[in-house]
Amino acid sequence: MTGAEDPIELLARALAQTAGLIDGVGAELAGHPTPCRSWDVGELISHLLHDLRQFTIRAEGGTPDWSETFDRVEEDWLHRFEAGAERLVAAWRQAGELDGVIEVPGVGELPARFPVDQQITEFAVHAWDLAHATGQSTAGLDHEVAEASLAWGRGALRPEYRGSEEEQHAFGPEVAIAGDAPVYDRLAAFYGRAPEDAG
Repeated sequence: MTGAEDPIELLARALAQTAGLIDGVGAELAGHPTPCRSWDVGELISHLLHDLRQFTIRAEGGTPDWSETFDRVEEDWLHRFEAGAERLVAAWRQAGELDGVIEVPGVGELPARFPVDQQITEFAVHAWDLAHATGQSTAGLDHEVAEASLAWGRGALRPEYRGSEEEQHAFGPEVAIAGDAPVYDRLAAFYGRAPEDAG
């Protein structure tokens, strides 16, 4: 079964590559800026650890409290991330089939795999952020993860979700980029990053 057919397998791959990037981050880089202007590297990794906990609540059928702030984690990033990733994937496997649709209050019907695709995208975009903030290459990252994230975003990211960080928007306006640019740069540009300004 391909990643497109099995979103949980694709999520596992997105998590694995994020873990690989975290493994390449030394503690001396914790204070480096990232393309997420509000966060330095340590805060970005702490955010990813928080995502794992919140996403696992969702996978287990609960409702995460997204108003909850996250604590900064200063050490043991890789072990914490790998353990959280394992729990998240196991929770989605335990949740059962992702065929059909789900009803989301205020939104309506969505594909049952929608939250998994959203989580794949979160880790794919932040993988680019983390790579560029820490001088790691995106060339070897999983292209299918990026393409799936782009496809999901084109169907899900409404204009009203875009804006400045000061206005509490997670995504800026789409940045123009060449159609033959590397797929992770196209992904970043779609989600409001400017690849030529990063690094």
